[in-house]
Amino acid sequence: MPTHEREITEPVDLCLPDGRLNPAAVGWTRRPLHRANLRGWGRTKRWEYWGVVTPRHIVGLVASSLDYAGVHGLYVLDRETGEEIARDAVVPFARGAAFPERSGEGEAAVRGGGAAVGVRQRPDGTSVRAAARGVRIELEIPLPAGHESLGVVIPWSDTRFQYTVKDVGRPVHGRLVLPSGEHEVGEGAFAVLDHGRGKWPYRMTWNWAAAAGPGIALQLGGKWTDGTGMTENALVVDGRLHKIGDELEWTYDRSGWTRPWAILGDRVEVEFRPFHEKVSRVELGLVGSETHQCFGHFSGRARTDDGAWIEFDGLTGWAEEARQRW
Repeated sequence: MPTHEREITEPVDLCLPDGRLNPAAVGWTRRPLHRANLRGWGRTKRWEYWGVVTPRHIVGLVASSLDYAGVHGLYVLDRETGEEIARDAVVPFARGAAFPERSGEGEAAVRGGGAAVGVRQRPDGTSVRAAARGVRIELEIPLPAGHESLGVVIPWSDTRFQYTVKDVGRPVHGRLVLPSGEHEVGEGAFAVLDHGRGKWPYRMTWNWAAAAGPGIALQLGGKWTDGTGMTENALVVDGRLHKIGDELEWTYDRSGWTRPWAILGDRVEVEFRPFHEKVSRVELGLVGSETHQCFGHFSGRARTDDGAWIEFDGLTGWAEEARQRW
C-alpha cells in the first residue's frame, strides 16, 4: 500500500536561489536529505524540539527562531507526582540563536531569558544540553544503524512552505538534575525530534501525535497539511518507516482535553487516552500561540506498506492542538 506521495532519495535544496520553494524539494524522505537554504527575514521559522519520555518523567526542550523572537523552553513533568517545571524564555529578534541548515548535522544553540539549549548533531547521534533556573538536562541520543525518520515538505505555495523531520522512538540516555534530585534517563526511555524550517502563513492550526513502545512508533499529524497533497503520517516498525499518505480525521473535546481522542484513516485506527494536559500560551501583541499538549497512552492499529495491520496497546506519547498567530 505505497503512498501516492513522491519519495526523495537524493540530497536537495529546499529553496531556489531567489528564496522560493524548490519544486524538486516537495516530497518525503526516510532520512534527512534537505538543505534548508532559507533566505531573508519575514515569516521565517526555525526550530529544534526534542521530547523525551521516561518511566518517571516527560521532558520537552525547544530552541526556536520565529524572526521577531526566539522562543525557547525547558519542560519537565513528574509522572508520579504530577509536578510540572516550566522555564520559558522570549528573546527579541532571536538574538544569539544559531541553527544549522541540515537536520542531523552541525549545532543549534540558543541562550537568553535565563535559558540555554544546545544541540550537537553527529552521524552517530545527537547530544543535547539544556539549563535554566533549577534545571539541568544532559542527554545522548544515539542513531541506530538503519533507523528511519520521516522528512516532509508541506507546500502551501511557492512562498509559504515548511520542511519538517519527525524522528520518533530514538534511544536516549543521560540525566536530569531537578529540584527533586538527580534522575537517570535510560532503560524504558525514548526521544522524539521535531526539526522545522520554513516560511509560514500568519495563522495556522495543527495537530501532532507521537508515541512509541518496543519495536513500534507512531507519527501522526493533521490540519496544517490538509489540501497540500502531502501528509506527515507514518508508522515505524523495528526502525523501518511506512509512509501513510491519508489525511486523518482527528476527534477530541476542546472543552475537556483529557477525554479520549480518536485519530482515524484508511490505515490508522487509534484511540488516545490522556493522563495529563500541558497548556502553553504566548501573547506578544499581533502574534501569539496557544497549545494544548496532552500526554497519555495510545491503543489501536495501523497498516504497513504491505497491507498488514500492526496492533498496539499502551504506547506512551502525546497528542496536541496548536493555534498560531505568527
